[in-house]
Amino acid sequence: MPRRFLQRYMPKPDTLRRQRSLRFMAPLIADPGLWQLTRKSVANAFSVGLFCAMLPIPLQMMVAALGARLFRCNLALSVSLVWITNPLTMPVIFYFNYRVGTFLMGAPVREAPSRISTRWLAEQMHDLLPPLFLGSVVTAVVVAVAANVAIRLIWRWHVSQNWKRRRLKRQQRRARVESEFDR
Repeated sequence: MPRRFLQRYMPKPDTLRRQRSLRFMAPLIADPGLWQLTRKSVANAFSVGLFCAMLPIPLQMMVAALGARLFRCNLALSVSLVWITNPLTMPVIFYFNYRVGTFLMGAPVREAPSRISTRWLAEQMHDLLPPLFLGSVVTAVVVAVAANVAIRLIWRWHVSQNWKRRRLKRQQRRARVESEFDR
């Protein structure tokens, strides 16, 4: 079951509660509803985490933690999925979001100079931010909804495969018992 796979890699709430750096979050960590691994909590955690990952904002992990509490989904998954936008992937993801924003706004795409400097960025910020934010929000919503649907379908498929496997084992066991009885 997907639950077993996820439990193998999930941090334990007791371990997190004992860490000094996380004591301010003790009430959040202590809530057992934020550590459940159900189809709904995992799918919603993917939505919250990926939504926050697509936004070009600081403190994405804190926003994901608040979103996990608000939507009653798995806290650890929500916060860890934010790391999809890490220093290596962030430029690519945010450039894609910028391109989506320019497409939706009908604005021209600003070409970057051969050497990007903080001065160039500061001068272009007025033109870059609106399409970046629009593209990021649209991409975040699309990715969050797609992830939620995909996780629910994958989970359901996995459960149905387990049911089929169990049914086959029962039938094989019955057939073995009947063949031994016939002897």
